[in-house]
Amino acid sequence: MSLEQDIKQEKFQNEYHKASINILYTGSWLYNVHATYLKKFDITPEQFNVLRILRGAHPQSMMLAEVSARMIDKNSNCTRLVEKLRQKGLVSREIREDNRRQVDIRVTDKGLSMLKRMDADDRGSSFLSVFENLTKKEARELNRILDKLRS
Repeated sequence: MSLEQDIKQEKFQNEYHKASINILYTGSWLYNVHATYLKKFDITPEQFNVLRILRGAHPQSMMLAEVSARMIDKNSNCTRLVEKLRQKGLVSREIREDNRRQVDIRVTDKGLSMLKRMDADDRGSSFLSVFENLTKKEARELNRILDKLRS
């Protein structure tokens, strides 16, 4: 469906204006598709982002500021997200003996196991299946254009 049909707006100031609205609308749409997919694992997209970051550092731990700096949504409350994940047993937090203000965070075996199940499930999931409309070449071009936009 076209952007015009989705948001019921026929005219835009210009193609740049339409592109900006299209990116915002598509980003929100993708977020909702992702959130719906993650519900079956009882986590939010922001919590998934923290787990993904920590898995990338595994087996090393990370400081909260490092995790926060790598977050997709820079407005997320990383402290709250880590605490929710800790309560679920998906991450651990350790206060450093040499610096009581530093907290080391790492993904637990339970968290890694859940991410592994998600990776296997992703192959047929509705989340990644939304990208089946794109060829690899189109996905590469989309990535190039989005990177150019942010540069």
